[in-house]
Amino acid sequence: MQRFIPSVGWLKSYKRSDFLGDLPAGLTVGVMLIPQGMAYALIAGLPVVYGLYAALVPQVVYAFLGSSRQLAVGPVAMDSLLVASGLTGLAIAGSDRYIELALLLAFMMGVMQLLLGMLRMGFLARFLSRPVISGFTSAAALIIGLNQLPSLLGIEMGRSAHLHELVLEAARALGSSHFPTLLLSASAVLVLFVLRQWAPRVPGALVVVAAGIGFVTLVGAETYGIRTIGAIPSGLPHFRMPGLHWDDIRTLAPVAATIALIAFMEAFSLAQAVSQRRGDHTIDANQELRALGLANFFGSMFGAYPTTGGFSRTAVNERAGAMTGVSALISAAVVGLTLAFLTPVFRHLPQAVLGAIIVVAVAGLFDVKYARALWRSHREEALLLFVTFGLTAFGGMVLGIAAGVVLSLVLTLYRSTRPHAAELGAIAGIYRNVERFPKATLVPGWLIVRYDGPLHYASQAHFQEFLQSRLAARGPAQPVHTILLHAESIPYIDASACAMLSSLLDEWQQRSITFKLAGTIGPARDALHRFGLMERIGAAHFHTNVEDALHEQEDSQQRKIATQTALSEG
Repeated sequence: MQRFIPSVGWLKSYKRSDFLGDLPAGLTVGVMLIPQGMAYALIAGLPVVYGLYAALVPQVVYAFLGSSRQLAVGPVAMDSLLVASGLTGLAIAGSDRYIELALLLAFMMGVMQLLLGMLRMGFLARFLSRPVISGFTSAAALIIGLNQLPSLLGIEMGRSAHLHELVLEAARALGSSHFPTLLLSASAVLVLFVLRQWAPRVPGALVVVAAGIGFVTLVGAETYGIRTIGAIPSGLPHFRMPGLHWDDIRTLAPVAATIALIAFMEAFSLAQAVSQRRGDHTIDANQELRALGLANFFGSMFGAYPTTGGFSRTAVNERAGAMTGVSALISAAVVGLTLAFLTPVFRHLPQAVLGAIIVVAVAGLFDVKYARALWRSHREEALLLFVTFGLTAFGGMVLGIAAGVVLSLVLTLYRSTRPHAAELGAIAGIYRNVERFPKATLVPGWLIVRYDGPLHYASQAHFQEFLQSRLAARGPAQPVHTILLHAESIPYIDASACAMLSSLLDEWQQRSITFKLAGTIGPARDALHRFGLMERIGAAHFHTNVEDALHEQEDSQQRKIATQTALSEG
């Protein structure tokens, strides 16, 4: 049972000292979730109360089923923007139809994650490389930030998930900026950055929310024309099954699949990082899929749009001393009490303050430093980052992440077709790559090569071309009588590569060239044996290392000379 309900493990051994850590952590994250939840709901194009709904049931479900004890589940900026991007054009933001589709998206995402977890597909997390994630999140951060300009500047401007549309809209509307709103949002941004830098333990979002409400209450929003979020419905969410219509399901399937994968990646990477740092529990990728899936599945029936683990809240939860999922239950209780009794307090909350919270939250996602470092060290992967960024920014979220994953797989496949290969020469008794060590000397009559990758149908042409190029480089002046393949770095050899080697053996036999192998590992030897090549090459031509192969040749030549000498003397 503990495998599928991890909370059974920590509940059996729960101690008073655990509660003394969970209580302050849960209270801190709960207080932090209130302004964040409302802000992220605005990103998603939903009424702010749905951000609080998303911070309620999913937290409770994950607390019992998640394998992480510190991951703080709820609404996050990235998934909120993906919701807005996926629903743009399908319904008017904030309308009943829009809300219905957002809840259906959470339901579908939960079902997909649950099925992936049951099928043990947690390994899918490996297909999102860091350059793809960085390019995607940087573009998303830019789009999220620009979508907050109406709140930050008090202007009328259309929402979009495309950078060029936002830039054109902003250029058209900037001239009508509302100065009091701009001053308020700039002050909130400044306070948030200062608190993050100099007092990271202080809940900056709560500070600016309280200050914003206090300011508007004292001076009056109408006096300065500052927009507020208005009345928020009181009370806990009621059970409501999302509408399951085939046309809607078919339309939302690509968006749901994208959010499901990205949300899992976000949560799993965070949970794993915290687990490795603490060392008191392990993270099961498949259980994380199941837990997140059920959190979204049940959450969608109580007003929650897609949720996952939040970076800032998880970090705060850990720093505040969270020991188990009880901290998440306490956070959910704080949100529940707020929904039940405190929503009237937030009626005067300025939209500019929520916009400032969002901008500061996503600013860290725009990672220029990593892009620069990648350009210096790995140009191909840097180009992958830039392509993902561009397609996400100008073509949309789904296109960006899908293209990034496909291109990273193509790059990986391309590299697997052209592994590193080297001709070896002797230097101080060690055999090195002659291109990296120009002083290494070639062994007369021998072509010694190393191949650092699998030999399969996709790489066989590259292997054959490399050998032919090295043989051609020797020319008639340096004839080769033995080819020695240092095969220690070849993990396996498939049937296509075995057939290619068989053809090469036919060719080399006609040219009186002997083929030998050194350091061949078990799986590669097994493949050669099954194909009949081990017998054809000859067991005597398989050696432990390059030195043994060369020394055996020297010993054989010395024995031959000694035999010839003995015969002539006799």
